[in-house]
Amino acid sequence: MLQDKDRIFTNLYGWESFSLKDAKKRGDWNKTSSLIKKGSDWIIDEMKKSGLRGRGGAGFPTGLKWSFMPKDTGKPHYLVINADESEPGTCKDRDILRNEPHKLIEGALLAGFAMGAHTAYIYVRGEFYNEASELMLAIKEAYDNGLLGKNAAKSGWDFDVIVHRGAGAYICGEETALIESIEGKKGQPRNKPPFPAMAGLYSCPTTVNNVETIAVVPTILRRGGEWFSKLGRDEKNAGTKLFCISGHVNNPCNVEEEMGISMRELIETHAGGVRGGWDNLLAVIPGGSSAPLLPKEICDNVCMDFDSLKEAGSALGTAGLIVMDKSTDIIFAIARLSHFYMHESCGQCTPCREGTGWLWRIMMRMVKGQATVSEIDKLLDITKQIEGQTICALGDAAAWPVQGLIRHFRGEIEKRIIEYRKNAPSYDVAAE
Repeated sequence: MLQDKDRIFTNLYGWESFSLKDAKKRGDWNKTSSLIKKGSDWIIDEMKKSGLRGRGGAGFPTGLKWSFMPKDTGKPHYLVINADESEPGTCKDRDILRNEPHKLIEGALLAGFAMGAHTAYIYVRGEFYNEASELMLAIKEAYDNGLLGKNAAKSGWDFDVIVHRGAGAYICGEETALIESIEGKKGQPRNKPPFPAMAGLYSCPTTVNNVETIAVVPTILRRGGEWFSKLGRDEKNAGTKLFCISGHVNNPCNVEEEMGISMRELIETHAGGVRGGWDNLLAVIPGGSSAPLLPKEICDNVCMDFDSLKEAGSALGTAGLIVMDKSTDIIFAIARLSHFYMHESCGQCTPCREGTGWLWRIMMRMVKGQATVSEIDKLLDITKQIEGQTICALGDAAAWPVQGLIRHFRGEIEKRIIEYRKNAPSYDVAAE
């Protein structure tokens, strides 16, 4: 359990104003210039020591990612902050935007300086109208008080922050599609290499980080990377994390906890437990909709961190837990996700453009039982032909929920097919 003294997001629920005045009372913008004057190498080293891994889903080491930014290229450097947050089951970044925006802005300044960037773009999901409005008010406060612009926070570093509103496309959560969108193009992922660190926004060196990743930077630098690294399960799963708990729980919530907390403790302590009690649990999607679901027998003991969930056959992702009790039609729940990914595919890659449609159509027949048992393996084979065969990870995101369903609930699919055949004996099963 995370102690209050180690909590980074102290206004996550908006009990106080997001204003600069109150943010400073909570410790934001405290001696920011002194951190910058220690130099970019010191900042990057502290981030490496902290063990912070990207909080947007991929979990790549943050300090290492920053170190990839080249120096003395003669081109502008850019920091791009991903506030698209379109992953179903995830709602942590919006709470940071509306309740803790100054943590994000200060973090942008520190990260920008470390990578030689004088400009940060914050790409905000189109539906986040109120959040974007409050973020822009906070940015204005920062400019008015000399914390942004020329000689930002009296650090000697010039720094500007620009808010870019998206149009509500899931695919723009992918870093290169996001960059394309900022440039005014269709939001479609780019082939890599070149990677954004070499040729990103406007073909200049660029680093893309998630909102939560940047927002924790000031606290880590003030308290020290070693402090952060001692929180969590181990050095590869260090620090605190915002968990989004939704679905069939008594008190859906966002909560900051230590990495490595058990799923059961997280749900029962902070979300009031599963509706109808823990024994009524059917399955949990632990990392946002793209993570494979886990059945109750795994949820009983699994820990919420990158490596534990990977070993369990799923992923931490954005740490968006979607809890499903025994009233859930688990096949239909995954079919709904298949429809989402079909709808959100940008259409650039054939396996994703065509395959997501196949997944949804077959899944809907599985929902009704209007399929054959042999088609379960055909469905699994289609996911394998999509997974890893596309420019970005949307293909994987479409495949993994279906794979998780077949892995853990194949018996439910077979049972529904058999029940349908009993009630509809004239159904043509020649394909079997």
